[in-house]
Amino acid sequence: MKNEKMKVQYRINEQITAREVRVVGEDSETQVMPTSKAMQIAERKGLDLVEISPNAVPPVCRLIDYSKFLYQQKKKQKELKAKQVKIEVKEVRFGPQTDDHDYNFKLKHAKEFLSEGNKVKAYVFFRGRSILFKEQGEVLLLRFANDLEEYGKVEQMPVLEGKRMIIFIAPKKTGASVKKPATVVEEGSSPEPRVLKAAPQVRAPKEYVGPKVEGED
Repeated sequence: MKNEKMKVQYRINEQITAREVRVVGEDSETQVMPTSKAMQIAERKGLDLVEISPNAVPPVCRLIDYSKFLYQQKKKQKELKAKQVKIEVKEVRFGPQTDDHDYNFKLKHAKEFLSEGNKVKAYVFFRGRSILFKEQGEVLLLRFANDLEEYGKVEQMPVLEGKRMIIFIAPKKTGASVKKPATVVEEGSSPEPRVLKAAPQVRAPKEYVGPKVEGED
């Protein structure tokens, strides 16, 4: 089905209506010639004359096997599609007096969203007279952005839009982090880990067990 659509996009051989064309090919120089002559060259080489730029003056045509040409176009489209990164915007909603349990639950999800490469739109919704706590909502959003500093960067600071105060956080592009081994610091000790050197071992003197000398006890 896709190939059929691509065939409609390009005119080939007798479908080309221009009187003369600019011919390009892998093994030939670019030159302008009558369309009839270009088709004769294509036929002689066992190729097709494909119109690739119909709006040019004169139209640009290529000498190539049409099946190979369609395959190349399809491959290019596939590569372009693979390079396109689709970024979604995930919403996280708070109330002006969100408790710690709900806050941490939403913070966890926001970390997952940013790790997957999505943007986060976090907002505080003010219902009725709760708009009086808009400063409290701003503090909450700034705390949220600060807690996500490792995963994303603030794209838009908190802005009040109607009954919502909104902040946008974009994902950070970082490589895989290397985990460092945990260091146990005892209470009251220096925060820097100490390296304890093993005490040198002192060998006990060996007892003399040779033959006794006359006069010894």
